[in-house]
Amino acid sequence: MRAVIATLTLALMATLAHAGDAACDAKAAEKKLAGAAKTSFLKKCERDAVAASAKDTCMTQAADKKLKGAAKNSFVKKCEKDASAAAPAASK
Repeated sequence: MRAVIATLTLALMATLAHAGDAACDAKAAEKKLAGAAKTSFLKKCERDAVAASAKDTCMTQAADKKLKGAAKNSFVKKCEKDASAAAPAASK
């Protein structure tokens, strides 16, 4: 079951990362960034988008499991850590 959840989470993050690319590109164009500044901005923007997506996914999973208090916080923290460790592999 954990493997299925992890796979679905990675698939969702990969999809949202690609959707985030367009949004990040638009923000970079709006700020008129170019070269190294644009590259740096895009990396941070995409990393932030994946982190936000992971947090939303983990909060949803915690709600589905009806977790509350410390158990919810612990689950979300571990879920986000697992997702951030897997995210670089998904973006390659």
